[in-house]
Amino acid sequence: MTPAPQQSAVPLHTPEHAADPQRSFARLRGQGPIGLAEIHADVLVWVITDYRAARDLLHDQTGLWTKDTRGWMEHVPADSPVMPMLQWRPSLFFADGQEHAHLRRVITDSFALLDPRHVRETTLRHAGTLLAEFSHAGRADLVSQYARRLPLMVLNSLFGMPDTAATQLIGAVQAMTSTDLMRKAQGEQSLGAYLGELYQSKAAQRGNDLTSWFIDHPNGLSPEEVTNQVLITQGAAWETLAGLIANTAARILSDDRYRGTLTTGSLPIRHAIDDVLWNDPPLAMYSLHRPNRSVQFHGRDIEQGQPVFVSYAAINTCPYTGQSREGFRSDRKAHLAFAAGPHECPAQSIALVVAIAAIERLTATLPDIELAVPAQQLAHRSDPIYRVLTALPCRFTPLTLAPSTPPHPARTGPRQPAAGRLPASALPR
Repeated sequence: MTPAPQQSAVPLHTPEHAADPQRSFARLRGQGPIGLAEIHADVLVWVITDYRAARDLLHDQTGLWTKDTRGWMEHVPADSPVMPMLQWRPSLFFADGQEHAHLRRVITDSFALLDPRHVRETTLRHAGTLLAEFSHAGRADLVSQYARRLPLMVLNSLFGMPDTAATQLIGAVQAMTSTDLMRKAQGEQSLGAYLGELYQSKAAQRGNDLTSWFIDHPNGLSPEEVTNQVLITQGAAWETLAGLIANTAARILSDDRYRGTLTTGSLPIRHAIDDVLWNDPPLAMYSLHRPNRSVQFHGRDIEQGQPVFVSYAAINTCPYTGQSREGFRSDRKAHLAFAAGPHECPAQSIALVVAIAAIERLTATLPDIELAVPAQQLAHRSDPIYRVLTALPCRFTPLTLAPSTPPHPARTGPRQPAAGRLPASALPR
């Protein structure tokens, strides 16, 4: 089920990797298109670093590969930081074929109903609330005080919960990422209570929100399926969006090209985000697949059930990936930061709306914001899957802001008929 240590595995969970991931990627590339890596002590996996190999895996429709992690997860310690992203759940992340298509259609159809203008307004409102909490101090950590809180506040609203529930969601999700098993268990219990309340409130009274659309979708998800789609969507969006906001803020604050004005030809925020998605993607590695039978794939013998990951960060920063003969990127949006194929991120356009609005509100409110430490001192978490900063200390002229007031209610999109409401007896307990 797990690769044998037939050669030196490259550790991707150490402070050394966090400080210099390109060194790790170079070592992996030295093994060929697919290299052997360690994502936790004694937990070995195959990692794809070649663009063509990654595309072949991500677009495969032969049924050779499965996303189901059951049968392999026992090799990963329960307290491992990677466990939340790899633990099997009945969701589209771990489903194949028709089951995956069935669940994914619910996600894509529901996110298509979101009005980007409403998402932007919601993001700006919550960003204003957070900025008002620390703007008077003249100093802040943009990771803990802004980037890691804002996405959950936005998601809480988009899924239909009142703003007051965001505190419970933030506390629960943060606790679940702890390596302390007791705190992690408390976080899971709190998140379960949050999801139960969310489902019951929307099953009783629909609204213009994602949860209601999940429930009403013609594909007819069960209460458990609805809850798990909410859970997996929020979980994936939170960490990725938090990393994208923080990494983009760090790039803007450390690169003079983004610090000018219209008269000096400064680069736009979207350019900074594309730069991050190419060179410093917050989701550095994922797309876990396992072959249903032993196979030779791009020169590598992979036994049945062995885990194969795609390193988006290694592929995006490969010296030869996506370059023209002149040596420039042929398309700045051709990166794999959102994966590709049937499992490509179904909400990337909404994610970009949130990230852009978050950075715009930050820089417009605090125009003289700057790093409080040299950029070289910024540190990243030792994590093989995510590329996230541990802190982003900054300083600015103190400013007293009034808390944001909610805008006039805005429709998030056309409603589907609220047919087929589930009886109270069908609600999850």
